[in-house]
Amino acid sequence: MQTYVAPTSWTLLLATLGSAAGLSVEPGCTARHLARYSLTFTGKWSQTAFPKQYPLFRPPAQWSTLLGATHSSDYSMWKKNEFVSNGLRDFAERGEAWPLMKEIEGAGEQLQSVHGVFSAPAVPAGTGQTSAQLEADPRHSLVSFVVRIVPSPDWFVGVDSLALCEGARWKDRVSVDLFPYDAGTDSGFTFSSPNFATIPQGTVTEITSSSPSHPANSFYYPRLKSLPPMATVSLVRLRHSPRAFVPLPTPDLTARGNEILDTLEAPETPLDCEVSLWSSWGLCRGRCGKLGAKSRTRYVRVQPANNGTPCPELEEEVECTPDNCV
Repeated sequence: MQTYVAPTSWTLLLATLGSAAGLSVEPGCTARHLARYSLTFTGKWSQTAFPKQYPLFRPPAQWSTLLGATHSSDYSMWKKNEFVSNGLRDFAERGEAWPLMKEIEGAGEQLQSVHGVFSAPAVPAGTGQTSAQLEADPRHSLVSFVVRIVPSPDWFVGVDSLALCEGARWKDRVSVDLFPYDAGTDSGFTFSSPNFATIPQGTVTEITSSSPSHPANSFYYPRLKSLPPMATVSLVRLRHSPRAFVPLPTPDLTARGNEILDTLEAPETPLDCEVSLWSSWGLCRGRCGKLGAKSRTRYVRVQPANNGTPCPELEEEVECTPDNCV
């Protein structure tokens, strides 16, 4: 004969068993069973949305392997305004996943704060999709992951401790827009900056359209209030059946493998023309007894795109008294 446990009693039982084992149920999560999710990462890093210094070759814009974990609140893979670990530094700077994986596994063994590690293949272009499956339980109902922006000094996107559980139920779907972060370990301003270690090391900061406030920065778009999302992530709960876990119905994302079809709309971010400073004035040339002319020039640093401000005149001429008249 099976005994029915009421939800309230089940919550109390979980808490009691967790305390007896030296563990605890994640605060706020009183779900009864394990949950499995399908995670889909969609890169939206297009030249239309991010025209400034968009990497076209050696290497072109792309995304690294996605590395993540389901965990309790005792563990943190990364957190805004805090220092990253050595493992995350190596991942953000060079895409080396092994040190970070060892750190995650160590947290699971020593603190029992990690339930599982998951990964998804790299995306070989700025726009594309990759996916993975993950499992969570009531004690480990948070998910974190990182994906390196390639190329970049130490920039990444990801989520930090995203809750999959709400009260006594698992969420069916979760979608999050992803924006770029700086790991605080390299001081490069552009996608292709050479290595330039940040000493002393800084904390994780969000990169915005106005921060860092420097025209050389690859994400500096002073006309924008905020950057468009570089990527999105969607998590869909898998429904359990006697044979297998079956995903809940989801709309077609118009994608093939790791490539997104061009039918997906991308925001057009205006890029204003940027020009150099004026050169020095040239010699004043002309006939003796008459006014001559001298000129100066400047050149285009950044070509305008997506209806950005057009370039001004690149040459200027004024009258003058000839230096060496003929």
